[in-house]
Amino acid sequence: MNKLEGSNGLAICRERNSRPCALVGRKGLEVIWPLKRRVVPRPEIASVRAMDKEALRREIGSGIRIGAGGLWGAFGWLRTTRRGTVQMCITRTDDFVWIERVGDKPWLITPEEPEAFVRALSPEGR
Repeated sequence: MNKLEGSNGLAICRERNSRPCALVGRKGLEVIWPLKRRVVPRPEIASVRAMDKEALRREIGSGIRIGAGGLWGAFGWLRTTRRGTVQMCITRTDDFVWIERVGDKPWLITPEEPEAFVRALSPEGR
């Protein structure tokens, strides 16, 4: 995994302390948790879209969390009836962003500014 070095990135969180954070840079998406980080390079991103609770329910059906959950949100995997396993990092229960990946599990995240996040990360906006 490479860090998003030298990116004039769009920070999608207020602070990078104990809360999870998602950053968008020229090279892709970086999701930062208190004890780990993941980078999704732009070429692996097929599409990005904002969705509300109802749209999410239509996309995934029902689901069960596999991972951690608590005060700052839910992290890990979401096992769904329609889409299989989804990687997730959510800190609220609405205003989701769905990231479709090339050859890998989709991501579900909740950036502070979903529309700005979608514009910054969309393959069309490269």
